Amino acid sequence: MLGLSFAGFLDAAYLTAKHYLGFEIPCSILNGCEQVLSSQYATVFGMPVALFGAFYYLAVLLLIVAFLDRKNAVFLKGAVLLPIGGFLATLWFVFAQIVLLDALCFYCLVSGLLTTSLFVISVYFIYHGYFEGFRRNGNI
Repeated sequence: MLGLSFAGFLDAAYLTAKHYLGFEIPCSILNGCEQVLSSQYATVFGMPVALFGAFYYLAVLLLIVAFLDRKNAVFLKGAVLLPIGGFLATLWFVFAQIVLLDALCFYCLVSGLLTTSLFVISVYFIYHGYFEGFRRNGNI
């Protein structure tokens, strides 16, 4: 989860920088990056969706680091629950790209793959009762 969230943060930070600095993103694998990133679905309240993604990935990253440092289950629970919301957002953004825009952004799809991977790991932790092994005080 640490590596996935770090990669997601880099991807989202790159797209955020693109938005604020105004440079074009080379999209050699798919030909829809600019169409997606300049669409009405790329911003919320004037802020790029990628900025929210950067905060999301950074939150997961910091929660994992805090868990590894403190061994407190509260941090791990937060890191496991956050990707559920991230996955729901990913479903919306993939739908918007495919159905509403008829264009695909490589960097957005990478982010979607990373979030989906985090979600699958989260479901694994939850389904297999990973948290049942923690003591009552929340520590390992």
